[in-house]
Amino acid sequence: MADLLTFEAAQALVLAQTRVLEAETVALEDAAGRVTAAAVAAAVDLPPFASSAMDGYAVRSADTPGRLPVVARIAAGRPAGQALQPGEAMEISTGGVVPEGADAVIPVEYVVKHDNEIEVADGVPPGANVRPRGGDVAAGALVVTAGTHLGAAQLGAVAAAGVPALACVRRPRVVVLATGTELARPGEPLAPGQVYEANGLMLAAALAAVGAEVERLPPVADDEAAHRDAIRRGLEADVLVTSGGVSVGPHDLVRTIERELGVEEIFWRVAIRPGKPVSFGTRDDTLVFGLPGNPVSSLVGCELFVKPALRAMQGLGRPLPPLEDGRLTEALRRNPSRDDFVRARTRSTAAGIELEPVAGQESHMIVRAAGADALVHVPRGEGELAAGTSVGWLRL
Repeated sequence: MADLLTFEAAQALVLAQTRVLEAETVALEDAAGRVTAAAVAAAVDLPPFASSAMDGYAVRSADTPGRLPVVARIAAGRPAGQALQPGEAMEISTGGVVPEGADAVIPVEYVVKHDNEIEVADGVPPGANVRPRGGDVAAGALVVTAGTHLGAAQLGAVAAAGVPALACVRRPRVVVLATGTELARPGEPLAPGQVYEANGLMLAAALAAVGAEVERLPPVADDEAAHRDAIRRGLEADVLVTSGGVSVGPHDLVRTIERELGVEEIFWRVAIRPGKPVSFGTRDDTLVFGLPGNPVSSLVGCELFVKPALRAMQGLGRPLPPLEDGRLTEALRRNPSRDDFVRARTRSTAAGIELEPVAGQESHMIVRAAGADALVHVPRGEGELAAGTSVGWLRL
């Protein structure tokens, strides 16, 4: 199998053919999970005024310690209508505007109240419990960079900085097509020789999770005309992902039909298990992935090749899935010529993550794979990896 690509070389070929999609303006409310196409700057100072970090009393530090009359009460969103004069205090809520003349806030639990006065036993340093204007970010300063995935914290930062809309990379449009006469829709009676179609839904869910707009075409039978019509439609998208029909059997039509429709195949077959007969090509700007029909093989190919392409198309700087560190709970035999990706369950321990391979590693056993949350990378080579060996793993 010397002619087989390593999965790392195949990933590099995929990313070399991947372009970042164009930008579009997205309302902040619709930007969750999107990727920024340009840096975002703050529209205002944050906070936009000096504010209190505590419920307490705004004072002049020079007046402490001492006994001070409380001359006003400041709620959040309702600034004081007067400046603080020497020898005075103002009650203030967290987030309230620190009045002109005050330079500190003393927490309510550190004072003794006497009717409309407070007694401050200790001196309060200037700036205590005061959030300065622009202390988080100044107007015009950077909030998030281009290529940022907008999660909860990033959305909160952009909203707090007063930005109502931002430039995001367009979501990749992906068509998913499962092939095979043997496929039936879940819930329908199975005819002899049929199995329920699962790959289309599985792949669509996986790709939507990394930001794609996914269209699932109806499964097609092993018929050239049906393949040609469906693949032609899929080639109108940014990415076409097929499942099945990429091996060497008489009914494996996908690669032949794609070639007829102008797809330039860049590679076919990769030195991995499961998932060796994966293909990748392009037609104009469309990326074309052919994943095997066995569901676990299809899942592994999706994780290693398709999802990185979609991340790169959205401008993420690190599109490849990170390998985390863990330790095997049992020995695994290595394959001399292919990298194995073994389904396993993770377990957190004081010493780190332990990886327990699930029973049933055959590529058709998707129900067994559903009990796993990790793909353990077993590098090709001789012998075995002993229990306790440190290995890399991908999170499912």
